[in-house]
Amino acid sequence: MSAIQFIIHALLSLALFVVLARLLLQWSRADFHNPMCEAVVRLTNPLILPMRRVLPPIRKIDTATVVAVILIAFLGTAIDLALLGVPFPPGMHLWVRSAILAIEGMLVITYLIAIFLYALLSLIDPIGDSPLKEVLATVCVPVLRPFRRLIPSVAGLDLSPLWAGIAIKALDILFGELLVKLL
Repeated sequence: MSAIQFIIHALLSLALFVVLARLLLQWSRADFHNPMCEAVVRLTNPLILPMRRVLPPIRKIDTATVVAVILIAFLGTAIDLALLGVPFPPGMHLWVRSAILAIEGMLVITYLIAIFLYALLSLIDPIGDSPLKEVLATVCVPVLRPFRRLIPSVAGLDLSPLWAGIAIKALDILFGELLVKLL
């Protein structure tokens, strides 16, 4: 991979991460007065606000953000595959599969890193609150809650992040295999 391909791929991956983070923060009902959430909103507003004029929300789903995630994933996939020399119309199933895997892969990486950081911050400073810890708790606790019900803590150590990470990665593998069979 050349340096320019790497830079383009990295920038598009960061754009996908930020827009996907906005979507996850909306779905988890994060406090958007938190400085971390405000940063995500400021970074994504130039893309989302014009789209909201055309795409109003449907109930509690921000369609503009959902469409932005899909558009950035397709744009990233299109650029990646174009740089590799894959034609657009004949390989359409490849483009769709790659875009879906890009979204799913970014979602998995986001949750794995968020759960890791949440667990690390809980070990380092279990009582203290920080803007990052509050946002991570909002996103991670709904995922960790079922594991906390099933798996007791051992000597005061919460093992739910470990099992949640294993489950998320297993679902990632199953989803990838299923997608390859379907497309």
